[in-house]
Amino acid sequence: MSDVISTLTSHVSQRKYTDQDIEPEVIRTLINAARRSPSSNNMQPYSFIVVRNPETKKRLAMLAGNQKHIETCPVFIAICADITRLMRACEMHGKELARNTENFLVSSVDSSIVGMALAAAAESIGLGTVMIGGIRNNPAEAAELLGCPEGVYIVYGMCLGFPQKALQQKPRLPEEAVIHYESFDNSGLTSHLEAYDAELAEHYRSTNRQTPDAAWTGVIAEKFSKPNRPKLKAILEKLGFRLD
Repeated sequence: MSDVISTLTSHVSQRKYTDQDIEPEVIRTLINAARRSPSSNNMQPYSFIVVRNPETKKRLAMLAGNQKHIETCPVFIAICADITRLMRACEMHGKELARNTENFLVSSVDSSIVGMALAAAAESIGLGTVMIGGIRNNPAEAAELLGCPEGVYIVYGMCLGFPQKALQQKPRLPEEAVIHYESFDNSGLTSHLEAYDAELAEHYRSTNRQTPDAAWTGVIAEKFSKPNRPKLKAILEKLGFRLD
C-alpha cells in the first residue's frame, strides 16, 4: 500500500490539538502542493485565507455555530471560491465574465478538490484536520470579517494542528451502497443502510456517545427533510455569484 493510500484510509476528523505551532513555511508548502490539483480549464478559481489571529478565529468560531476548535486550532484556513481573477482576465480583454451556474459549480468544485488535497498533504506529515462547513451558516459576515471582495465566498474552512491523541475511526457506508460497476445499481440499498445504521450505532456507543438505533438514516431524515440554510442562494448572489 502506498503512503498516499495509507494517509487517505487513516483519516479522522481532529478537533483537539496540542499547543505546538505550525511554521508558516510548512503551511505555504502544503498549500502550494495542494495547488497542483486538477482545475477545470486551468481556471484555478479559488483562494486560501490563512488565519492565526486569536480574535479573528474566535469570531469565526461563533459565526460557524460556536465550534470551539476553530478558536483553539493554531491555524484556520478559509478555502474560498474566487472568480475575481477570472473577472479581471475578462476585463483585460474588454469582456465581462459570464456569471452562471456552471461557473459557480466549477469554482465550488475546484475549491473542494484543492481543499481535500491540502488536508491529505497536512495529514501525511502528521497534522490533524477537520473541515468546517458551518462557516456557511453566516457567509456574508464571514466574508466581511476576512475582507472578501465581490466574487469570493468561503466554501468551507479547515482547522489544522497537531492532534492531542489518536482517535477511533468512524465506519463509512458499505461499499456496495456506494461503488457501482458498469451501471448504477441500487438493489439491496435498504438492507445496506440498515446494516450501516447498526454498525455506526455500535461505533458511537463504543465512544460513549448517545445515539438512536437508526444512527445514520434517522439522523439524515431528521436533518435534511427540511431546507438547510434557505437564504444561502440569495446571499451568494449578493457576494457576486449567480445560480442561473
